[in-house]
Amino acid sequence: MSRRIGITQRVEDVASYAERRDCLDQQWFVLLEQLGLTPVPVPNSLNNVAAWLEVMELDGYILSGGNDLSCLPNPACPAPERDLTEKAILDYACDNQLPVLGVCRGMQMMNVYLGGSLFPVKEHVGTRHSVRAATAEARFGTYTRVNSFHDWGVQVEGLAETLQSCLTATDGTIEAVTHRHRKWTGIMWHPEREMPFMLSDIRLIIRLFKGDL
Repeated sequence: MSRRIGITQRVEDVASYAERRDCLDQQWFVLLEQLGLTPVPVPNSLNNVAAWLEVMELDGYILSGGNDLSCLPNPACPAPERDLTEKAILDYACDNQLPVLGVCRGMQMMNVYLGGSLFPVKEHVGTRHSVRAATAEARFGTYTRVNSFHDWGVQVEGLAETLQSCLTATDGTIEAVTHRHRKWTGIMWHPEREMPFMLSDIRLIIRLFKGDL
């Protein structure tokens, strides 16, 4: 049976329809289906997120990109309801020892949740840049360049104590982390935006959620 992976959604205000929408790049479904995983979008408007998580009994979670964290100064497109949803997911994943992949904002959320901090970065939006390994873990050793779409990042001094830096950019910002005690991984690039999908990302995601490779 395919493992079901909950994936969080960005929040967008659509003025022409007077709607506040949850939305998700269709490429996430393409990528996860290709990897033999079943994506389950997580809504941001639930009154009781914990109860929904209990009922769904998912096998892991992806915290996707989009929306600055509401705690940041002058955040772009903040979504407090999404912040609360993702905090509940991390609480649940911690209590139930479930794997989590944080992507871009998702890694930022993971770091702040664990007591770390963020800082503004320059020249990290709409570009590609080099990365270098900060750990001996083989799953990060094959990365040399990644895409980049973020205004906020993580420095060594702002990294949560329970997170381990795994990849860094040339400016010293941290591009990938793993939790020292849980099956949590954070990355600052977007696997779903690569065409074709990168083999390194495929291996990273499969190892996290299926234990293969």
